[in-house]
Amino acid sequence: MNKSRIMILGVAVAAAVGAGYLAKNLAASQEVVVVQPGPSEPAIKTSEVLVIAEDVPMGETLGSAVRWQAWPADSINDTFITRDREPKAVEELQNAVARVTLYAGEPLRRAKLVQGAGQSFMSAILPPGKRAVATQIAADTSAGGFILPNDYVDVVMTRRSDDAAATNGFVTETILENIRVLAIDQTIHEDEEGRRVKLGETATLELTPEQAEVITVAQQMADRLTLSLRSIADTSQAPADPGLYLVTGKGRGNSVRLIKSGEVSVVGTRR
Repeated sequence: MNKSRIMILGVAVAAAVGAGYLAKNLAASQEVVVVQPGPSEPAIKTSEVLVIAEDVPMGETLGSAVRWQAWPADSINDTFITRDREPKAVEELQNAVARVTLYAGEPLRRAKLVQGAGQSFMSAILPPGKRAVATQIAADTSAGGFILPNDYVDVVMTRRSDDAAATNGFVTETILENIRVLAIDQTIHEDEEGRRVKLGETATLELTPEQAEVITVAQQMADRLTLSLRSIADTSQAPADPGLYLVTGKGRGNSVRLIKSGEVSVVGTRR
């Protein structure tokens, strides 16, 4: 065997030995070093806070859906319910009703609850200055039943008219815009199965005092009130009061409002 072949064989053997050594070291378990905090490093101070154990829909009672959980003391504010201050809070809040939807893991705050047998839930969820007004609806006047609580709608009034220009003797006009639906019948949220269809006979709307007057007059005048579902992208728009003329008596365009024998009507006037 010549020298060149001996050198090539030697290099191959050395490479094989080196590869085996590296593979052995990589496969070997590595020692995990745990650094213990020194005696001068204080432990994080915690306190038990009342948190939501499972989702609670708006309008439902808390029941057993709360529990105590350790919470960093530095992150606790005065709105949290702590075991140090209120050790019996779990028992006292079992019959409290959620003012808004509560989600698992969030600290519970009393501002999100309705407590006491004498408190009305609907009045508790109404923003200041707003009114809750109910109006009759049906599947054919409420977007086929697809209008649900917390959706936004326009209220469209259809009434008879003596104006010859009216289509088939009827006039249709939007009297309220961008109105929030508080409830359909007695339901204020989706059901447990998450169905997105709710057939009901009554819709409760969130209105200003002026809008409440408008819809009250419209209910007397209209042959039909229809709820027109709005896109969720429109909810940030400021609501308008196109039907305010119904209660001011000033008329809309060339019209005046008449009240005769307890019945309200709008008639045209000459220019």
